[in-house]
Amino acid sequence: MNARVELRGVRKAFHEDRPNVFWAVDGIDLVLPAGGVTVLAGPSGSGKTTLLTLIGCLARPTEGRVRLDGRDISGLPEPFLAALRRQTFGFVFQRFNLIRGLTVLDNVMLPAYPLGPPHRALTRRANAALERLGIGHRAGALVESLSGGEAQRTAIARALINDPAVLIADEPTANLDTALSLAFLDIVSDLRAEGRTLLLSSHDPLVREASVVDRAVELRDGRVVADHETRAEPAG
Repeated sequence: MNARVELRGVRKAFHEDRPNVFWAVDGIDLVLPAGGVTVLAGPSGSGKTTLLTLIGCLARPTEGRVRLDGRDISGLPEPFLAALRRQTFGFVFQRFNLIRGLTVLDNVMLPAYPLGPPHRALTRRANAALERLGIGHRAGALVESLSGGEAQRTAIARALINDPAVLIADEPTANLDTALSLAFLDIVSDLRAEGRTLLLSSHDPLVREASVVDRAVELRDGRVVADHETRAEPAG
């Protein structure tokens, strides 16, 4: 599993070419080596979520370059970006973005359908992911019936269904209590041990100061204002 991400001079504008132009990301130079856990910290409006969308190919930079394993992906056509998102990145959104009216199992399987795996094999894989996360017994439940912790674990299983090298989570503990936040960090530790690259945004000190975190990058006004290694032991 390998995915090195590099950003050079990355800027992202909203309302471009208008008087109210806003630079959500304003000149980011950053290298994220393969493996390990990086936390993007900073207050609301600092650019954390926008930066995650740029790294995960959910948006394009207005200026600058994003490279994945040395390949410039900034200007790739959308069909290529969509394939890259499916094959390389898994996303856990702040509000989980589960689809109401569908079961837990169906939600987990959805990102894999465009890749065309055999349905029986995909079902086994999705059930195995749910069992691993301790919610296999909820596979047939509608997602609107889930607790906050169950919804988060469903979102993580969905993010892992295509075996991504990089897992991106935006404020993953924002809607969780302390016990569930610690349970999430246990999952992060397991995924880190597998060699995955994990990129989290958080203003939660519990996450930023966790022993599993290798690196903390602090943002303010769309710029990196601090970047330091933590005391976590190397993965593996």
